[in-house]
Amino acid sequence: MIVDLHNHTPLCNHAEGSIDEYINAAIKQGTKVFGFSDHAPMDFDPEYRMKFEDMQQYEQDVLDAKTKYQDKIEILLGYEVDFLPGHMDERVLNAVVDYLIGSVHFIEEWGFDNPEFIGRYEHEDINEIWQKYFNAIEAMAKSRLFDIVGHLDLIKVFKFMPTKDIKIIAKNALLAIKEAGMVIEINVAGYRKPVAEAYPSQELLQEAFRLGIPITLSSDAHKPEQVGLYNDQVMKLIKEVGYTRCAYFKERKLHFLEL
Repeated sequence: MIVDLHNHTPLCNHAEGSIDEYINAAIKQGTKVFGFSDHAPMDFDPEYRMKFEDMQQYEQDVLDAKTKYQDKIEILLGYEVDFLPGHMDERVLNAVVDYLIGSVHFIEEWGFDNPEFIGRYEHEDINEIWQKYFNAIEAMAKSRLFDIVGHLDLIKVFKFMPTKDIKIIAKNALLAIKEAGMVIEINVAGYRKPVAEAYPSQELLQEAFRLGIPITLSSDAHKPEQVGLYNDQVMKLIKEVGYTRCAYFKERKLHFLEL
């Protein structure tokens, strides 16, 4: 991947490998711009995110790496922030970073992408779940707090698909993303999940392209060997849809690289 902005560190409690190992894997893959966006602290679901007291260490470690590898690769600093009203923290939202990824991992505090809670799908209306998810994405975009939409259609992770037209379900969310000037990541972690495809699907990516919404690329790596995986698949997807450039952020300012 020429750009790879969504990657984690062990500080989130569910990733492994050193910052150096991630960066060296990216250099080996030929990545030009590589970003860390670890799970930001929050007063909810603490076992899957860093602690507030770890923020300073995380930021300094990434900034040190930025200097260390400046002649080989551009390193960026970000956070992946769960959009969960009532739980987001100003210490994160006001952090001095290159970008913030806004992600929805919870529907009314149900961790729908966590295998521990997969049983709840049996008791829910799948169309209603999908609509609630994209309503949350819409609200996230309207908050104007974030630069990048994380894994746009994460709700498909376990391959519980709606019977309604997905484009209709996601329509207002995509319009809000466009209005907010946000970027959508093509996140390859979906290839490692039961759904076995990138986030978002080609169908939704085509809608984003039609609306003129920019894209960026993400391994969403939780271990160094996941960096740059599925690059061939994602480049094929991009070319088929029609994108010719990839976005990234420096100090919250939008930049592009030609693909």
